[in-house]
Amino acid sequence: MINAAQVRELFEELLERISDTQLQEQVVDTWVDACREGGWDELEAVERMPFSLLTDCGGVGFIEHILAVTWGALGLAEAQERACRDLPYKINHDHLIAGALLHDVGKLIEIESDSRGGYRTSHSGRYLRHPISGTVLAARAGLPDEVLNIIACHSREGDGSPKVVETILIHQADFASFDPLRMKADGTLIGGE
Repeated sequence: MINAAQVRELFEELLERISDTQLQEQVVDTWVDACREGGWDELEAVERMPFSLLTDCGGVGFIEHILAVTWGALGLAEAQERACRDLPYKINHDHLIAGALLHDVGKLIEIESDSRGGYRTSHSGRYLRHPISGTVLAARAGLPDEVLNIIACHSREGDGSPKVVETILIHQADFASFDPLRMKADGTLIGGE
């Protein structure tokens, strides 16, 4: 079974950037709960899992995607804070990091091994996409509403919904990671070879 120490080690550099230690623990607890509920017993299996079943991920794994989105959202936040003298809203970095680390945590119960070396949508995943299941997992761990908004609204489920600014930054970083792979797979990405 994947434990809290393994999750902390996996995301150590980013977790340390969350100043609220209770929030750090809630992020770790959500990951452990998701791995348990999804039947993921080994961290290596989670690392091999594709981050999407909607397109060829080009070898980009689930954990790599989580890290890319988290660093990407932080980069967007830091660029705005550096470039804008009077940014008209405050970006909560603790919520941004926690939300980015958890934005796709529901995929741990949405996706399962097909026992032939591939992956498929799980029974649970056919009923609830990852933004919904991830929000449920995070709510059980006691995460604040601001972080629940990030998880619930980072993808199409959030279209037209009110959002915290951190949700928008994570949404942009998420699709900056996903869209080039989707476009490469369908032949609409120009260059990038």
